[in-house]
Amino acid sequence: MSIVVDRYELGPIGTNCYVVRFARSAEEAVVIDPSGDAAELRLQLAALGARVAAILITHGHWDHLLGVADLAEGTGAPVYMADDEQALLENLPDLVPAGVSARSYAPDVLLKGDETLELAGITFETLRVPGHSPGHLAYHSGDSLFSGDVLFAGSVGRTDLPGADWDTLVETLRALTERFPPETVVYSGHGPPTTLGDELARNPFLAELRAEQRA
Repeated sequence: MSIVVDRYELGPIGTNCYVVRFARSAEEAVVIDPSGDAAELRLQLAALGARVAAILITHGHWDHLLGVADLAEGTGAPVYMADDEQALLENLPDLVPAGVSARSYAPDVLLKGDETLELAGITFETLRVPGHSPGHLAYHSGDSLFSGDVLFAGSVGRTDLPGADWDTLVETLRALTERFPPETVVYSGHGPPTTLGDELARNPFLAELRAEQRA
């Protein structure tokens, strides 16, 4: 299945927000990581002619959460996120940098990973992908992987943050590259899309995995 993905860089550090639809003509959309001004995002959705069926959160770092409360309240869409990171959204105003305004919100559906979600005509598989944050989730649909801050084009998620761990992240990346084909498109939390194959071939942070494959 080939879904339609529109990417918007939102918020003070240009975090990626994705609007995902079954087809260009689809009247419903799933929003992944509404990371900035919800009013701006709703204008984009109106231009696409799509209403929000659900909001999916990859992880609880502040820059991925800034538009959640306003978008959820303004559209009535349920919010899905990992159960052990919900406190980060519920206490968001206390966790943002100085000068950044944020509102807390209680997620509607708590996930553990390994769920199958049927939303807006699209089937999403939830994946537990720790390393950058303990409860980090990725969402897989067809040939697309919404990886949050686990994997980027040419880089990987930071492991110098509370709850992050380099060895755990490597195991997560190993599992992803073994589970999904190299042509899988990776939609990251920052930067342009890439593929698992391109990153396994060239990403300097995946050198350990490349060496294992050659052995």
